[in-house]
Amino acid sequence: MIRAVFFSACLIAAAANAAFAQAPPPPSAPAEAPAPREWQSLSPEQQHLLQSYQGKWNTLPPERQQALARGSQRWLSMTPEQRTSAQQRFGQWRSMPPEQQQELRQRWQQFKSLPPEQQQHIRQSFQRFRQMPPERRSELKKQWRQMSPEQRRSVVRPAPPPRR
Repeated sequence: MIRAVFFSACLIAAAANAAFAQAPPPPSAPAEAPAPREWQSLSPEQQHLLQSYQGKWNTLPPERQQALARGSQRWLSMTPEQRTSAQQRFGQWRSMPPEQQQELRQRWQQFKSLPPEQQQHIRQSFQRFRQMPPERRSELKKQWRQMSPEQRRSVVRPAPPPRR
């Protein structure tokens, strides 16, 4: 159980880092493409945050425009502490080698493809992990690193079905 909590924590941490990468989402099933977003439709605060994109805004793909608009709105809704945390995570992301960034993107996509119940289970497990004393978290990390890939796979299993 503890190992599953630790794995869940790793998955969520990876997902959180990937979420702040600001990379456009990979192409998916042919869905209705979003309409281009006009620069003037952004709030003055969003325009200020995205000012480096103003001159090239109309050349960006609509998906990228939408992602930037959502990201800027999310940023504006954050507390100063949340912004500091996000900046630190983004700094960590940028310092990662491209291979590691790609791996995290894949993990994020795997997480997003899980049923909502499993995503919720992983989030709850991550919260339990974060609430553990630092010594216990370090101990679990050490145990995880010492496991073979086969042992890790045996620990990682789908969340139990929801109780009805």
